[in-house]
Amino acid sequence: MRYLRDPSEAYRRVDFDARVFGADPRQLVDLCLEQFTGSLSRAIYAAGRGDNAAKSAALTRAVSSLLALEMGVDTSNPTGPALIQLYQAARRSVLDSAVNFDADRLSIIRADFLEIRQAMLQAARG
Repeated sequence: MRYLRDPSEAYRRVDFDARVFGADPRQLVDLCLEQFTGSLSRAIYAAGRGDNAAKSAALTRAVSSLLALEMGVDTSNPTGPALIQLYQAARRSVLDSAVNFDADRLSIIRADFLEIRQAMLQAARG
């Protein structure tokens, strides 16, 4: 297990687990969005440095975040089908970048999800 050899990964994992354990549903969605956008940033950075292992790990984490978001969608909510479509389209783009990396496309997706996250946070504040 890599995180047992990498202190920064061990701390990141402990922080992540603590945040998940104490989170309400809105906070879990925010955490998934944070993980997704951060993973895309790490993938773009790693690709720029030629670090394929880090790029692959970041893309894998991004896909996992999208799957968690999709699994949490309330399909009885009128926005549910649109969210599922959004998450699936983003997942296809991330998976496509595992084979043919497209930093520009991932940057656009990242910006869109950052905007969604910001709007969600503002709505929660009232």
